[in-house]
Amino acid sequence: MQRTPSLPTHLAAFTIAAVLAAPTTLAADQPAKDGLVGDTLVLTDGRSITAPILKETAETLWLDLGHSVVEIPRSRVDSIVRARRDELATEASAKDLFHVALDLPERAPREQAERFGDAVIKVSTPSGLGSGFIISPDGYAITNAHVIQKESRLKCTVWEKGEKELRRILVEDVEIIAVNNHTDLALIKMKHPDGKPFRHVYIQSREELAAGQSVFAIGNPLGLERTLSRGVISTTQRSFEGLTFIQTDTQINPGNSGGPLFNDRGEVIGVTNMGIPFGEGLNFAIPARYIIDFIRNRDAFAYDKENPNSGFSYAPPPARTNFGPTPGLDDSTAGNR
Repeated sequence: MQRTPSLPTHLAAFTIAAVLAAPTTLAADQPAKDGLVGDTLVLTDGRSITAPILKETAETLWLDLGHSVVEIPRSRVDSIVRARRDELATEASAKDLFHVALDLPERAPREQAERFGDAVIKVSTPSGLGSGFIISPDGYAITNAHVIQKESRLKCTVWEKGEKELRRILVEDVEIIAVNNHTDLALIKMKHPDGKPFRHVYIQSREELAAGQSVFAIGNPLGLERTLSRGVISTTQRSFEGLTFIQTDTQINPGNSGGPLFNDRGEVIGVTNMGIPFGEGLNFAIPARYIIDFIRNRDAFAYDKENPNSGFSYAPPPARTNFGPTPGLDDSTAGNR
């Protein structure tokens, strides 16, 4: 386990005080040291510091000033302008579809939502709606099986950030690839109306969960789009019907189903799928290990629209041919309206 950079208490206090008392802009002596590039932290008092961020958590950032490492409380930081870096090294294969990132830093949910919020989608069917998340630039996405149960006419809503605005895109070309009713997982594929690649999330490849660990969810509870809720893991192993689930006090409501549960590194550690009615703080997510197993064995769960367990539950209504008032309204008062 990599240890957090630290300084003796008296030196850390002196260094923080020295930095915060420095001129308006402070730059590291060697901003490109060891291949790192300088990030700019704008403090709450208007001053700024430019130095590579070595490590960060939801509460603290550690900066490399060249001759020393300084610890800055996140509460003293107003904003961060991050230097352009090469793409994170990722592991993926054509068979796996999903991506795994290496050494993602811990960040506040606000920043993680900025990075990965575009990869969270709304899944709509004639009988309801839920959430999902994109795992591949090609448009593959994960949601809950119960969100699309007995449906084959799906639509997805995707949000994309422009330079000055957020675009809301309705994707109507959606295909069901695989469904596993036992683990309550479904794999779908969207085709971007403009032919663009999709933003995607990273899935945690090696399970590292602990009770009390901070997590957050993004979804569409009760149709309230792009809602973020935060909490902690209550227990990592809660058994239901032969499967184990992550129990969390993160708020999960109808419409959140199929959405991602993130850790502070921005990795998807689970799929939110249920809450206990009238049970305060009793919410559950399907662990990432089930997602990975489902994706890698998706051929065994290939969708078959002829199967009566996965066919239509809604038929299109007949088209209306007479557009006049209905007989019940066609009375002597019709001409007075």
